[in-house]
Amino acid sequence: MKKLLRTSLSLALLTGVGFAAISLATLPRPEPLYGDPDRTLSGAGNVIATGSNPDEWPSFGRDIGGSQWSPLDSVNVQNVAALREVWRYDGKDFIAAKGFAGTRLEATPLMVDGTLYTCTSFDRVLALDPASGAVRWAYDPHAIHADGAAVLPGERRTRHCRGVAYWRDTRASAGQMCATRVYRSSGDAAVVAIDGRTGQPCRDFGAEQGHPGYVTHKDFENHGEGIRTASSPPLVIGDVIVAAANAIDGTMDAADGMVRGFDARTGVLLWEFNPIPEDKRRVTGAANVWTLLSGDPERKLVFLATTSPSTDFYGGKRQFDIPLSNAVVAVSTETGKVVWHYQILKHDLWDYDLPGHPLAVTIRKDGRQRDVLIQQTKMGTLFVLDRDTGEPVFPVEEKPTPASDISGERAAPFQKTPVLPETFARTRLTRDDMFGLTPFDRAWCRARFDELRYEGIFTPPSEQGSLIFPSALGGGNWGGAAYDPHNNLLIIKAENLATIVTMKPAQSADGPKDADYLTRPLEGTGFETSGELFLSPLGIPCTPPPWGTLTAIDMDSGKRVWQVPLGQPHRFGMTAPAFLNWGSPNVAGPVATAGGLVIVGATLDKRIRAYNVKTGRELWASTLPVPGMAVPLTYAHNGRQYVVIAAGGNSLAETDIADSIVAFALPQE
Repeated sequence: MKKLLRTSLSLALLTGVGFAAISLATLPRPEPLYGDPDRTLSGAGNVIATGSNPDEWPSFGRDIGGSQWSPLDSVNVQNVAALREVWRYDGKDFIAAKGFAGTRLEATPLMVDGTLYTCTSFDRVLALDPASGAVRWAYDPHAIHADGAAVLPGERRTRHCRGVAYWRDTRASAGQMCATRVYRSSGDAAVVAIDGRTGQPCRDFGAEQGHPGYVTHKDFENHGEGIRTASSPPLVIGDVIVAAANAIDGTMDAADGMVRGFDARTGVLLWEFNPIPEDKRRVTGAANVWTLLSGDPERKLVFLATTSPSTDFYGGKRQFDIPLSNAVVAVSTETGKVVWHYQILKHDLWDYDLPGHPLAVTIRKDGRQRDVLIQQTKMGTLFVLDRDTGEPVFPVEEKPTPASDISGERAAPFQKTPVLPETFARTRLTRDDMFGLTPFDRAWCRARFDELRYEGIFTPPSEQGSLIFPSALGGGNWGGAAYDPHNNLLIIKAENLATIVTMKPAQSADGPKDADYLTRPLEGTGFETSGELFLSPLGIPCTPPPWGTLTAIDMDSGKRVWQVPLGQPHRFGMTAPAFLNWGSPNVAGPVATAGGLVIVGATLDKRIRAYNVKTGRELWASTLPVPGMAVPLTYAHNGRQYVVIAAGGNSLAETDIADSIVAFALPQE
């Protein structure tokens, strides 16, 4: 299972040490690249129409294409500084523990039909009043419902949620039970269906499979072990609900990366997609989709961003083409057949999953509008593909890559690299780049750099110990990009951390599966990994700041318009001074609005911020109860625009933990 901040993003990182003994004025302070407010941008693009009220936010990225853009402009660059918290929901569905024992609330609520729908880090779904945050109903699949039965058997299995999906049945009469439905990926690799008006289970969904109220991937062949509940929501296109499942990627016998289409009313299986070649399904697995899905209703396509096959750091037993892994795949929502695919990475040895959904948007390019997909990568690059053919819109080169020195391994000799757009994250390190709070820890970082194998990006894991940069944390990651069609700008966040991965002969055949992201057995390979973040003895990244950035890229030229540090490191109750411009490691990403704003939480310093989309200047910030490591949303209700974010922290980042939804609005006149 791919998750973004497993292990160590406790990141002793956070410079909570050493400030008293060091002159802050002597520390490096990266200079932001600000845009020009008077600069002429390349013209208007477009996003996929939602078919709903512009005041609403009916899907994770607002539209099915996943643009993360809102046409609302009541809150704008002129008045955003007056934004104030107006309500807060504080729940109890959290576990304040570190690592996998704790919870991660990463939900983006939906606002549709005058109700705010969200999920908790357990299996529950809530309906909230959008003006006050008051609970209208709460659904728990493990509770006894009005019809006298629970939906899901057993105890809660999830501690993580990124959101829910919403569907309106055009055949149903007004007020009919389950005329509107909320879907959530839930425990036991299931998808549950809930009546949007009452919060009661839709018992017709899944009834033909013997599970009234839900369907589960476990009812079908998954070609391996370890099929898991998806943390990301399903996607509804027309009357088809598309649901992916997670897989364990630390074993050769992983379940395949199955994606299935179900009838939105009945839950009957319509089709399934398997990324593993049919004759290789006993050899390898995974290549699953753990991130968000996007789609194009007019073309009747769903777009998949797939991951590495198993195992993720050793491919010696999968030395054959797996063209649908680490690929953008366009799948027919009617048949489940592949319409086209574009493989971005061959023979993944770095866990360089495609980490975010492809943004299905219309950009302005070379004087005309182009329907495209924009795919971010963990490598800090962007691939822009024609939506009908999958062909690159900007030039892409194939460059030679370093060879592996691990027994039985053979790295791909070439990998694709876009010439444009420009990278949005740092992609190369040198010895002179090494960072330190003092001359001593900087010297330590340089000495350690000299000990490691590092030949730039795509340096394979080795027994010597390889420096992997960008790391599998990104570069880019889920929810990290928004498209502003008014200015033809892609806004994308990044983090700039390195990891050290060392391959070792396996010590035991019976190690824990996926117990630790970087240090774990690779079952069935004869190897195990030993890994860590590249930190100094003070617990500070050896990579230079900024450790988190926000970047705007012109989608006509492919050039960066601005780039600024995003947030500040925070640890032990201390936040680094803002003037240092160090940036923060981050989870989730931004939204953009017609008010000329980019709004983003994501950082470890418990702040939500608004930036001028044309210049990158910070215009507003507010403190959250815990880090808001979720994509925010904005909607209007009764004529008032709200900005809302889930603030739950992240147990894998070892932050404070909560179960809060926080809403902001301008003061009422």
